[in-house]
Amino acid sequence: MEKSKLDRISELSRIARERELTEDEHIERQLLRNEYRQSVVGNLRSQLESITIVEPDGSKVALSERMKNDKGRKS
Repeated sequence: MEKSKLDRISELSRIARERELTEDEHIERQLLRNEYRQSVVGNLRSQLESITIVEPDGSKVALSERMKNDKGRKS
């Protein structure tokens, strides 16, 4: 997420502590917060997908594959 958008979220939070936000400001803050959340979740998902687990036998399994296999065992 762009620094200018993060700065705007902070600015709107400061304003909200001083006075009530206008409807437009409230909507803008919600949209920016949602975009931020999506960015964080996307980054986390990307990091998790790049993790490789080394099994005791030395084989390597992508974390995403291991998760899929574990879900199948629980059913």
